[in-house]
Amino acid sequence: MFHHPQPAYDANAGSGDDNLGQLPEWDLTDLYASPDAPELKRDLDWLEKACADFANDYEGKLADLDANGLLECIKRDEKISNIAGRIMSFAGLRYHQQTTDGERAKFLSDCQEKITNYTTPLVFFTLELNRLEEEALAAMYAESADLARYKPVLDRIRAMKPYQLSDELEKFLHDLGVVGDAWERLFDETIAGLSFTVDGEDMGIEATLNLLTEQDRSKREAAAHELARVFGQNIRTFARVHNTSAKEKEVIDRWRGMPTPQTGRHLSNDVEPEVVEALREAVVAAYPKLSHRYYELKRKWLGLDRMQVWDRNAPLPIEDSKIVDWDSARDIVMEAYSAFDPRMGDLANPFFSNGWIDAGVKPGKAPGAFAHPTVTDVHPYVMLNYLGKPRDVMTLAHELGHGVHQVLAADQGELLASTPLTLAETASVFGEMLTFRKMLDKAKTDTERKVLLAGKVEDMINTVVRQIAFYDFECKLHAARRGGELTPNDINDLWMSVQAESLGPAFEFMDGYETFWAYIPHFVHSPFYVYAYAFGDGLVNALYAVYEETPEGFQDKYFDMLKAGGSKHHKELLAPFGLDASDPAFWDKGLSMISGLIDELEAMEG
Repeated sequence: MFHHPQPAYDANAGSGDDNLGQLPEWDLTDLYASPDAPELKRDLDWLEKACADFANDYEGKLADLDANGLLECIKRDEKISNIAGRIMSFAGLRYHQQTTDGERAKFLSDCQEKITNYTTPLVFFTLELNRLEEEALAAMYAESADLARYKPVLDRIRAMKPYQLSDELEKFLHDLGVVGDAWERLFDETIAGLSFTVDGEDMGIEATLNLLTEQDRSKREAAAHELARVFGQNIRTFARVHNTSAKEKEVIDRWRGMPTPQTGRHLSNDVEPEVVEALREAVVAAYPKLSHRYYELKRKWLGLDRMQVWDRNAPLPIEDSKIVDWDSARDIVMEAYSAFDPRMGDLANPFFSNGWIDAGVKPGKAPGAFAHPTVTDVHPYVMLNYLGKPRDVMTLAHELGHGVHQVLAADQGELLASTPLTLAETASVFGEMLTFRKMLDKAKTDTERKVLLAGKVEDMINTVVRQIAFYDFECKLHAARRGGELTPNDINDLWMSVQAESLGPAFEFMDGYETFWAYIPHFVHSPFYVYAYAFGDGLVNALYAVYEETPEGFQDKYFDMLKAGGSKHHKELLAPFGLDASDPAFWDKGLSMISGLIDELEAMEG
């Protein structure tokens, strides 16, 4: 049941920036002291033997186990997941700190190969579990409460039952997984190796994308054209990666008999296709009252006849481009978390003091931000590329929310801790919302309030509207690939078809924008993942509305939801709040919160 953790990100000690203050760096020694630590070798050796013993003891015998026997078997599997996860977390985090370092890349690759080889004999476990009779399992659950705890895990595995292949083919696919991973690595290394030149300065992708949020319009325009130029030069590589990974997925889906390309994602998210469809339809129907309306306001604020793509994330002219140093960012987020509930502040505190955050921007460090849960008996690590913008403060609040969630869910143990994607964004988006409200309370002027409101609306549009447009792009891409190889122009056309619809009539699209699908990692790393962001944002908006309506006792219910990890279905988790995601009105509740903020902005226009 071993799952590769989401790739998690190492760097040189102590990076201080004059404006940002002392930025924290990871201390990975809680995982292993170094790549040649004796404990790491000990764990790899243990893993090899544990996997072989497990196969020896259980292969072909799962149907003969009683309740206690099955419980013991699952616990052994859980321990294997724990050790494998610890090794992969260490290798992955080190690699992400410096993706351009050959030694780190090799170390990650070697660990991955070893673990794939060691865990190949375990493939039988899922297959045999899925052959057990439902009645026999039900009787065992009734007999052992400890075993019944694992029912949600077994249910999720057994959801794959209709799509399972022969034992031999499953082993073959498991071994071949390393090859699929290589395409992801090619994508990552290509992105990390891209070089952009704006106004005579050479920079990587993260810094170049960051210029799209500059106050100076000519700088934003230059960055957009430079991004288009470099993507254009590399477009054949990106098209090849997308063609190959979509084809690989299509072949596996076809052999498994999956009805749609999205089925596998919905299954792993533990969410019904109709719930995702309801979300998608609600958002697409709301484009005019959300993005179209907001960008029309923004066009006026910027004093433009038409907006260009490089204006989408532009700061407002009234915005003060002040830099928020690290200590201030920490204080804002900690205050917001503690004001909601002191327990939340206590959970967040060690991230800052114990080397669980890597904040600075460094050469070779992976772009973006994430929280990686590692394993339940260590702790999460948060990666940021902190540049001191107000948005970066929100990113800190977001990733810290993940971290807190992961700490709370850890008591569930390795197999039950990880939350399905649909609920995985809950604590992060909620943490952002708390931080936003705290900043809004502190706003001294109308201008400051307007800037904050506009920033939040933009983040929500980027999360809800843009991610659903991304989802539509992927749906179109995978459908089109089934008809044959796609040229870069084919993919460009699919991308543009969703952009105009979602952004609305305020925009004009420059030549070259059609290649901007190329840099989005989720399309390659986890197809159809993107709707989870919209799901999370919609869910949190609905949750926050409940908090505002009836704050009494909300905190305890909220902590219970986070502590549940992956042990409950979204229906069960939301019931205490009186919410139900399968009800179309649920999504409208979340979306009306966004349009309410836009109403407030329109009213400020007077």
